[in-house]
Amino acid sequence: MEIVSIKNNQAFTDSKIIAFGTNNRHHSITAVIQKYLDDFEDFGKVRFKMEPLASGQKEKIYILNQQQATLLMTYLRNSEITRRFKKELVRQFYLMQQFIFERQSKYWVETREQGKLTRKAETDVLKQLVEYAKEQGSQHSDKMYITYTKLANKICGISGRDNATAQQLSNLTVAENIILHCIQAGILENKYYKEIYRDCKKRLEIFKDIAYLEVA
Repeated sequence: MEIVSIKNNQAFTDSKIIAFGTNNRHHSITAVIQKYLDDFEDFGKVRFKMEPLASGQKEKIYILNQQQATLLMTYLRNSEITRRFKKELVRQFYLMQQFIFERQSKYWVETREQGKLTRKAETDVLKQLVEYAKEQGSQHSDKMYITYTKLANKICGISGRDNATAQQLSNLTVAENIILHCIQAGILENKYYKEIYRDCKKRLEIFKDIAYLEVA
């Protein structure tokens, strides 16, 4: 389970995630934050978001940086569940900080730019596939961009380019290149558009196995 996220080059978690991970009621967690708010704001302004509840009311969810989240954990009873969650929280904050540093490197930026070129070539081919599928009677060919993007991302174990490591971006470039050529070959062979998708998926599964990729 992903319990740490990135926004504006900062790693953060939130009060709802901590409540779930420590087996506490969310109200109990927010009460601790409100009680010791001055302590938390020693480590930066405590931000929050409002999310709708099924009842029609809204719930305040606090967004916490690494220091604030660590402080909150010290205010909670140290049960076995809480102790395990603390370890996982520390681990994920560390990994996310490492990723933030990597994303600022020249190598990551260059890999990202190279990937954009492949993505553009793939998008051009997908435009052809959209028209090709329409001619074959597809009613939802406009969704193919999303469908093939999700396929490539899943194979490479990512949710999107901006949250991918340099290695994952390299893998994504290969995956998109496979899709590009597989679609081109399928169109030339007059294959049914759904069969082209199955061919792409099959080839990507082979790539995943060969490269020992971890699927998201």
